[in-house]
Amino acid sequence: MHPYVRRTIRATLASLEWLRITTLRVTTRIIELIVLSWLSVYYIAEALILTFTPAFLRRQKTLRGKIVLVTGGAGGVGQELALRLARQKARVVIWDNNEKALEKVREKIESEGYKVHTYPVDVTDRENVYKYADIVKSDIGHIDVLINNAGIVCGQTFLEIPDYMIEKTFKVNILSHYWTTKAFLPNMIKTGKGHIVTIGSLTGLLGTYKCTDYSASKHATIGFHESLLIELKTHGHHQIKMTLVCPYFINTGMFAGCKPRNMNMLEPKDVAKRIITAIRREEVYVTMPAFSRFVLPVKNFIPAKLNWALVYKVIQGPQSMMGMRNFQEVEAA
Repeated sequence: MHPYVRRTIRATLASLEWLRITTLRVTTRIIELIVLSWLSVYYIAEALILTFTPAFLRRQKTLRGKIVLVTGGAGGVGQELALRLARQKARVVIWDNNEKALEKVREKIESEGYKVHTYPVDVTDRENVYKYADIVKSDIGHIDVLINNAGIVCGQTFLEIPDYMIEKTFKVNILSHYWTTKAFLPNMIKTGKGHIVTIGSLTGLLGTYKCTDYSASKHATIGFHESLLIELKTHGHHQIKMTLVCPYFINTGMFAGCKPRNMNMLEPKDVAKRIITAIRREEVYVTMPAFSRFVLPVKNFIPAKLNWALVYKVIQGPQSMMGMRNFQEVEAA
């Protein structure tokens, strides 16, 4: 065959192959776009319907008989969570490093006729976490719901925060999540069920005065939670539920001296009630107050100078935090 003919045939075949591949890619992208458009309409409609559906009409799973572990459960929101979970007939496990507070919350819950399991666990100590995780599995069983609630805040400006407090804040507020989740997630994967709840903060979405340690740790908490959610879904573990809760300042003593200018602090009982509702509804993302999830992202779309003006003049975040007291080694947060 003449060389020119061979070159022509090769060029034609190459063109046909390119055309085939291009057509396949375009067709695939069009199909993906159609599917994504349909899913967008469906999921947005679903979200809107659920948002405006009365609470008593929404499906909620029962927590009766479920083993629920709450870290930092001897005070503040953790204590309210433990009490309300016990009232839901859940088998409550409380971890806290404050033994006196543990005893008080145990007595309080048992005085209402409910049983609770308390353990003196320092969640910043990896080996301590793994040790007590094994004890809990042996004493009670595998955890159904893990609520990573323990948290602390120093309450000082950056240059005033002692180095050890920066480390302590990160150990409690984020590193502990790695140890507790590593301790209980494998069995959730094995059984194909489970629920992990991360208590974040709105300060993890918008930094504020006297919170360079706390806000940063809560930013990390949110990143950890979202990344773990992606990993679980990527590997097909859709039955393991994940709930991220980001509340405003809570009146637990952690933010004593803080005086918000535009909105009162949240009460622990209200936060605990909302968290339990989120667990029962298997909600993915919750902010308190609810409108925060729509307002805070606005900072990404406005000029930085305007953002600062809103924070200082309208929200008055720095002014609200001026009187915040320093961290004290007392109660669980």
